[in-house]
Amino acid sequence: MKQTLLIGACLAAAILVCPLSTWPASAQSAADGAFRVWAAGDSHVPADIRRGRESLAKAIRQSEGVERGAPGFAWDVMIDVGDLSASQFPPTDEDGRVLVRQYQALTRHRREDVYNLAGNHDGVYYDHGPGSWFRKWGDPLGEHTKWSGVDASRRRFPVEGTWERYRFQAGNLLFLMLSDRNSAPAPVGRGHSSEKLKGGFPAGAVTRETFQWWKRQVEENQDKLIVTACHHVLRDTTTRSAYGGGAGFHGASGGVEGSGYLYFVIENDDPDDFRYTQSEPDKPGPFEVFLDEFQRQHGRPAIDLWVGGHSHSMSPLQVYEGKGLIEQRWGVTFLQASGLTQHHGGGLPMSRLLTFRQGQDRLTIQLYLHEPYPAQDHPVGWYEKASKEVPLRHPFIAPASGRSG
Repeated sequence: MKQTLLIGACLAAAILVCPLSTWPASAQSAADGAFRVWAAGDSHVPADIRRGRESLAKAIRQSEGVERGAPGFAWDVMIDVGDLSASQFPPTDEDGRVLVRQYQALTRHRREDVYNLAGNHDGVYYDHGPGSWFRKWGDPLGEHTKWSGVDASRRRFPVEGTWERYRFQAGNLLFLMLSDRNSAPAPVGRGHSSEKLKGGFPAGAVTRETFQWWKRQVEENQDKLIVTACHHVLRDTTTRSAYGGGAGFHGASGGVEGSGYLYFVIENDDPDDFRYTQSEPDKPGPFEVFLDEFQRQHGRPAIDLWVGGHSHSMSPLQVYEGKGLIEQRWGVTFLQASGLTQHHGGGLPMSRLLTFRQGQDRLTIQLYLHEPYPAQDHPVGWYEKASKEVPLRHPFIAPASGRSG
């Protein structure tokens, strides 16, 4: 009875008047006129499970309010920005089976409420087929339901596109999901299986076709709020994204110059005629050029938000070489979701909750700690000092009843 009265009070007072820690994880966001996106990534499931920790399943149970001592929270969709795997060699089917078992921790959401993209560790040797492991086990299109458990017909917000680039829409909120193309010849990717190259090949890569698709989506949907999700952020945006900024954190395979951001554009992915370009100190990549030119020409940003992962954070307010985890450039908010892992490369397990509110042109970003923060004796849950509000280009229009389907 007390819980019912508390929920009613929260609804009457609207969101954020009542702390999120009191909100039951099963609540429909539509009840308070908000739409919530859980942004996470870098679970590196095999690395943590070897040490007895379920990096992804634990975070899911915490979010759904079923783990003791962890405040649950409502969310409508989750965007997972990649690095489901962890090995210095391509992931295996056993890694995939472990991943699927951890997704089975979902009890108050559908597996189809999670939208995946591939990180560099999710790539295979190119002769095994670009994206073959991710397509089988991450499976954003629901092509391999038997293995992944993803049934495309159950998507509340259906996807359009391919495994490496797809879109979905909720109200006037458009998500553009870009996977890393680490299934490529070296130095861009992991090479051929006969070479048995070791390393994560951390520098980000997409094809020119993916860039053109993204650019077209952005230009044709200026009436919408646009969120780009990619395993990597762009150069000189957030922490460790400078030229050479990944040195000392990311491995040297493929070169460390662009190891912290989206570095390569594959011009031709045919292994027999493989061609690529790369970002240089005096030569920004096509995404950076487009966003800069768009803002100069139109006097406004081209998109609202870019969500990445890749560089795990050691603290909730990490700043490295003058760049933090949330920064603005070209009028766009860049966000490092950081990582759910505790044991792959270190870091403090955390994720973000993005709250869009009906009729409002401001986005609230909150940070959730999935393990205690020893440096400040801070428990699992919300780290309020990292909360931030950022501008949106349009007022948010929620989908009917908060969801479709």
